[in-house]
Amino acid sequence: MYTNALLTDFYELTMAAGYLERGKASETATFDLYFRHNPFKGGYSIAAGLEPAVRAAVDCRFHSDDIRYLKEQKTPTGAPIFGDRFLDYLASFRFRGNIKAVPEGTAVFPDEPLMQVRGNLIECQILESVLLCHINFQTLVATKAARIWEASNHGAVIEFGLRRAQGPDGALSACRAAYIGGADSTSNVLGAARLGIPARGTHAHSWIQSFDSELEAFRAYANSFPDACILLLDTYDTLHSGMPNAIRVARELQQRGHRLLGVRIDSGDLASLSREARRMLDLESLGYVRIVASNELDEYAIADILARGGRVDIWGVGTNLVTGSGPGGGALGGVYKMVEHNGRPKIKRSQDPGKTTNPGRKRIVRFYGADGCMEADALCEDSEDLSAGELSVVDPDDPGRRKKIHAARMEELLRPIVESGETVCDFPFLDQIRGHCRKQLSLLHESHRRIHNPQEYKVWLTQKLWLQKELLLN
Repeated sequence: MYTNALLTDFYELTMAAGYLERGKASETATFDLYFRHNPFKGGYSIAAGLEPAVRAAVDCRFHSDDIRYLKEQKTPTGAPIFGDRFLDYLASFRFRGNIKAVPEGTAVFPDEPLMQVRGNLIECQILESVLLCHINFQTLVATKAARIWEASNHGAVIEFGLRRAQGPDGALSACRAAYIGGADSTSNVLGAARLGIPARGTHAHSWIQSFDSELEAFRAYANSFPDACILLLDTYDTLHSGMPNAIRVARELQQRGHRLLGVRIDSGDLASLSREARRMLDLESLGYVRIVASNELDEYAIADILARGGRVDIWGVGTNLVTGSGPGGGALGGVYKMVEHNGRPKIKRSQDPGKTTNPGRKRIVRFYGADGCMEADALCEDSEDLSAGELSVVDPDDPGRRKKIHAARMEELLRPIVESGETVCDFPFLDQIRGHCRKQLSLLHESHRRIHNPQEYKVWLTQKLWLQKELLLN
């Protein structure tokens, strides 16, 4: 049986084999994993996927079936692609290097290393694809979930995306990331069980259609689940059939000592329908019945519904959340670039200035203002002294713009996660990561969190790091 060690791009293995053949087995390197643009044309991202990424790295082992498969790979002329020496190397492979990373749930910004991987060149190279796979997707979905939660005015969000996710693995990863970013629960039962997330659901239109009448269907569901009943209103007519029948069943439940939990609207003008549904429920003294909305929702639709006076209590969000779709979405676009080789800073040049890398091992410093909110971040060289409480910084987009930053508080974001191939931290529980995410959002100015035209959050380079970059460019 093949293992997850093969969850890599083929070129990672051909490069690794080439490094070994060219005598580079003892060389060292440092790689930064980062992204160049916030997804969804937003003002921030939420780091996620660290724990599964790190576990994939430290647990990576090539078993006999993996080695046999690679041994069978041939060139177009029929020659083996991988020699015995490299296959023997893989048979004893394990990552023995160091990893620093930004904690999951942290607000992060373009060009900041979410992860810094340092160690043997071949080991670091082999990890590239699997680390990007975990970090890119979960950061994308966690960011989408945070935007949805913000757009809902911090309302209740159910992740409904299992059936639209990119396969079972994508569904489970999205379930985890969505909870970090702001979802309160999930319809994905396996995800709920594995991750300790509340499982929630209602029923489908097929339940209604399987009975002779909508009222009979509602009564049957309420009798089966008298304390967990949410009724789907729009199989026939939301306001003229669904709502009157739901109100009737709510009264019947009330007479038996139970309460209807909610009603769900899955089509139509959700703003006007939810307003009228709320009015009808309140007229019947059913103010405790909550209104659930679903149907291709995202942060833009939710914001529009609320702006038009919608009265939704719970948002069921599926496709657009678990696929990370929307303007500027679809993929995070994170990259993994070498920034140091054998102890010497390295740089990647590009005619596109945004693709020119920042060389050397770095730290990320976050500055907080007197109000406790985030003001800016700075990348600095790993050896810089930060004890003075101020930094001379350069705007990487406009190098002529320089200043000294004095902050009420400074925080370093990269934390030791793996040392010499062993994890050196306790991974927090998912609820703790989710709480950290909400705290981070509360410390980020609204101008960076807004959905439309957010203000750029500045990531500076220290003067020392900028001079190093200039030296390597010239």
